[in-house]
This record gives sequence, structure tokens and C-alpha cells, in this order.
Amino acid sequence: MALEFNIGSKIKKLRKARKLTLQDVARETGFSPALISQIENNNVSPPIATLSKLAKFFDVKMGLFFEEEEEERKFEVVRSGERRVASRVISKAGTGHGYTYEALSFRKRNKKMEPFLVSVSERAEEETLYNHEGEEFLLILKGKAEVILEDQRIILEAGDAIYFDSELKHRLLSYDGQEVQVVAVVTR
Repeated sequence: MALEFNIGSKIKKLRKARKLTLQDVARETGFSPALISQIENNNVSPPIATLSKLAKFFDVKMGLFFEEEEEERKFEVVRSGERRVASRVISKAGTGHGYTYEALSFRKRNKKMEPFLVSVSERAEEETLYNHEGEEFLLILKGKAEVILEDQRIILEAGDAIYFDSELKHRLLSYDGQEVQVVAVVTR
């Protein structure tokens, strides 16, 4: 059984350490105070793009939100049953995105890459696009995906891959509403 992260408490700790209010964080990041509060209380798990923006705002690596150990390691093996899941992802509109993501590395500190297994279980009704710093690599493991990059729509099938600049507004969707599994590697 994959365990959930306690991302919210880490974000709250960062905010309190800097003596910032929810409004301060909201003003600087563009997210609503209500959403930040929901994230801090672990009522919702933020999409990867949102986490990336929060990490940049707090000047920490995104991996900090997924780390569970203090010691530095040279390598890490994560067995399939040990993955950590972040689910209950919602959009700005408050609707579900129908996806979960699992961190494929959470013991190695100060990583340059953040690898995730993303599962999209349905076709989202809205198509909010996200962007953040860094680069992104997606490898479709299962299903048929639609990747929106700015004004382009790209259809990818199992075995296909795409590498792009994360500053492009983007979104990963299930093309036909069927489950899609993707390895996503994100850099800051």
C-alpha cells in the first residue's frame, strides 16, 4: 500500500519559518489563500506544477516536499510497494483532475530530477494549462494521452515520449477517458 506524503505540513512549516500569512503566499504565488490553506491541511494535494511554483517561492527544491530522511545517500532503490502517492489533486476551479502521482524517489536528497508515476483515470472536463520553471520528460507506459503544449495538441501512445520546456503552458490528459500511466521526470 503506497503511503501518502505529508506535503501540507512541510509547506506550513516553511511559511511559518518565514513569518508569512496565507495572504502573503497567495499574493506572491497567484494561488488563493483558501487553496493554500487546503494544501497546508492536506485536504488537497497540489498538482506538480503548483508544487514547483511553491518550491520556487520558498527557494527550496521540490524534492523537499517528498523527502523523508535527513541523511544524504549516493543512490536509492524504491520497490513498487514503497512508492509514495499524492492524490486528491484538484484544479483552481475546485474540480478533480482524476489523476494521482507517485514519487519514484523520496530518500535521495538534493536531486536535480523529480521522477513520478502519473496515472490519469478520466478525461478532465476543464483544460487548465500549467507552467513552471524547468524541463519535463514524459514516457507513456499505458493508454493514449493527449498533451497540450500552448496551442498544440499532441497525441501519444504507449511507448511514445515527449521532452519539453516546462515554461510552456502544458497539460496531460487522457485522450479517450481510459486510464493512462506515464513516467514523468521534472527538473527545476
